[in-house]
Amino acid sequence: MADLREKIDAEFENLERVVKELPPLQNLDRLSSLELNGAAVLVSNFYNGIENIFKQIGLSGSFELPEGPSWHRDLLNTASARGFVSEDTKEKLERYLGFRHFFSHAYAFDLETERLLPLAAELPETLRKFREDIEKAVEKLTG
Repeated sequence: MADLREKIDAEFENLERVVKELPPLQNLDRLSSLELNGAAVLVSNFYNGIENIFKQIGLSGSFELPEGPSWHRDLLNTASARGFVSEDTKEKLERYLGFRHFFSHAYAFDLETERLLPLAAELPETLRKFREDIEKAVEKLTG
């Protein structure tokens, strides 16, 4: 289980970097389209990192990884049902999952600051809460 801990810690380092790389919130409405899309990539990367942690936990034998067209949503639901995140954290993460889906299927020019701003603003707190939930759950796994 030390390997699991190391993999999760590495993902948390990447997630912390995502938070640090985001431009200041007060500047989001002044970003060029290209810069705004760069910020959106970071928000999308945030959810990818969340999923990477869930996948590592699943691969450790804690649950079976879902397959099929809805595997992203199923992964979040499974991790929540198994107690790896609280219901409150799950609700916050659902917004990032929705954004990740939108961002991966939309054209760059469809992105609007109003869609990105609330997610960017809540990202540090969402990460804090997610980390707190994961730390508790993994501690139970690893002893």
